[in-house]
Amino acid sequence: MEDELEKLKPTGPGPEMARWNVEDLEAYVAAMKAEIAKVEAIIASKGSVNAAAEALFGDNA
Repeated sequence: MEDELEKLKPTGPGPEMARWNVEDLEAYVAAMKAEIAKVEAIIASKGSVNAAAEALFGDNA
C-alpha cells in the first residue's frame, strides 16, 4: 500500500502557480475539487462495502 502512495507523490517542486493568471488558478482549483470529490466517492463506496462485510461476518477479524 505504501509503495502505491509513493508512486502518487509528486517528484518535482510542482507547478509555478505564482505566475499563473487568476482564471488558470480558478480552473486548477476546480480540477482539484473534482478530483477530491472523486476520491471521496471511492472512499464512501469502500466504507459501505466494509460496513456490509462487517455486518455479515461480524467483528471476528
